[in-house]
Amino acid sequence: MAKSKLVKANEKIADAVVGGYKKIEDGVVGAYKKVEDGFVDQFLTHEGETVEDAKKRLHEEQAKRKAEAKEAAEKRAAAQPGWDIGRASVERSLETARASVEAGKNAGKH
Repeated sequence: MAKSKLVKANEKIADAVVGGYKKIEDGVVGAYKKVEDGFVDQFLTHEGETVEDAKKRLHEEQAKRKAEAKEAAEKRAAAQPGWDIGRASVERSLETARASVEAGKNAGKH
């Protein structure tokens, strides 16, 4: 019987802690998004462009730069055999890290 009361008390405490954490997380993320949107609006939008359009454009430009950098690296690797030893491993590690970051971001949205 005592164990049951302890388990219930621990669950109640855990729920309160998780709820408090979620409130803080939501507040911090919300504040960050406000600052980010304000910065994009002030410094990165073009004439008549919305913040959402500017963010989309910036993401597309970033993807284009990454593709160009990857292409340039592949050309260097082809010109210099042995240059990219371990490169695939590093790229896999980076992709894993990016996926973890995205999963963490998406976990906060639910």
